[in-house]
Amino acid sequence: MKLSEKLAALEAEEAGQDAATAADRPASPTKRSRSSKPSATPWDSTKRKVRELVLEEVAPKMQGLSSEELADEVRAALDRILQREDVEVTPLERRRFVQEVMSDTLGYGPLDPLLADESVTEVMCNAYDDIWVERDGRLEQTSLSFSDDKQYRAVIDKIVSAVGRRVDEASPMVDARLPDGSRVNAIIPPLAIHGAVLTIRKFSKDPFTAKDLIGFGTWTMDLVTVMEACVRGKLNILVSGGTGTGKTTNLNVLSSFIPEGERVITIEDSAELQLQQPHVINLETRPASAEGTGAVTIRDLVKNALRMRPDRIIVGECRAAEALDMLQAMNTGHEGSMTTVHANSSRDAISRLETMVLMAGFDLPVRAIREQIAAAIDVILQVTRLPDGRRIISAVTEVQGMEGDVILLQDLFTHRPTPDGKGELVATGLRPKFLDELAERKVEVPASVFRAPAGTSPGSRPSAAASRGRKVRVPTAREIAERERLR
Repeated sequence: MKLSEKLAALEAEEAGQDAATAADRPASPTKRSRSSKPSATPWDSTKRKVRELVLEEVAPKMQGLSSEELADEVRAALDRILQREDVEVTPLERRRFVQEVMSDTLGYGPLDPLLADESVTEVMCNAYDDIWVERDGRLEQTSLSFSDDKQYRAVIDKIVSAVGRRVDEASPMVDARLPDGSRVNAIIPPLAIHGAVLTIRKFSKDPFTAKDLIGFGTWTMDLVTVMEACVRGKLNILVSGGTGTGKTTNLNVLSSFIPEGERVITIEDSAELQLQQPHVINLETRPASAEGTGAVTIRDLVKNALRMRPDRIIVGECRAAEALDMLQAMNTGHEGSMTTVHANSSRDAISRLETMVLMAGFDLPVRAIREQIAAAIDVILQVTRLPDGRRIISAVTEVQGMEGDVILLQDLFTHRPTPDGKGELVATGLRPKFLDELAERKVEVPASVFRAPAGTSPGSRPSAAASRGRKVRVPTAREIAERERLR
């Protein structure tokens, strides 16, 4: 019997089973509505059946094969099956057919072209036949789909198992990564009510540099000068921003300024940072086993990193009690450390750090926590994503210390509107206190980078320094404290 006849028989049988099941099953008014998708074509059905035959033939031989050997074996098995089953396709269709089956068998199926497309920054699979992407900061739905839910779940399992993790009913959500470092999150039923959801945040094969961020309009030359000086001068930096604003990208660029002679330890839930220095140690958390044991948290790794003789510690993101250990590390000889936090402003970032320190379970006075924060954090880089998808630096803020019970913050750079609607990052005209510390460490910063622009755009407020006719002015601690209280 030819493959086409087998397919026809199988499709008739499946159609009969589906009709019987639908007749017995009551209508579900709560099921979500999605844009209607065309039913599976004969092409998809043929491809699915051929893929199953290939897997049946290759599976016993897969053990111990390299990726190249496995690809050759799959290609040979595919040729044999196409000849044996007499699949009727034209030479042009045959080439496409072989490519798609190879992708389904060895790759990630319909995700492969999206992962290869450099214009795509995020891939979101809401179901096997509902795939969305992000391009230039905007979401758009694609016409791609997996053959069925079985193939969709197989791809999820392939991704998470490659990094030693699992996703099943006992552990229905997982963070993983692709070989190129792209971040992966998967969540399946019963937590995802309408089926498995897969989210992939892509990272560039070549990490973005400061030059790239200047080209995107995110950074300016003056900001590069200041941030490079802060990193080389071993100031502790906190990158703050919302989800998808580019915190990890900015942290990567900041880390590129670290001198090569230092030992750097990175700590992440899922390894994403792409440091280029020769002496980098990457640590990654481990989820609990099926029995609920063996979990290793970021806090555990931070404590262990202190025994590994680091010059700097970089924590991918502080979410909970590890914030206390990170602050302690910054205050005990590990200057120049960096981390990120979810927050909408520099002031909110400080408040979030206070909350996360309290999550450590110690009954610490609020003033003691704020003193730790003020002593540990030197600079806050606030990242914002605009409605049009652009990612900008909305503020660069210096932590100046304490005045009473208030942590003093001073904006060194702010983002102001321009007539063309794009806005620009400009200096506020205030001289930071950390310049004296940088001078002690033989790091020089041109005074010109902190000068406020001579003119102001319509609708923007001139800085205090400009209004007094002075280009650089250091406000007193009392003035800053009073300004914070008025907020």
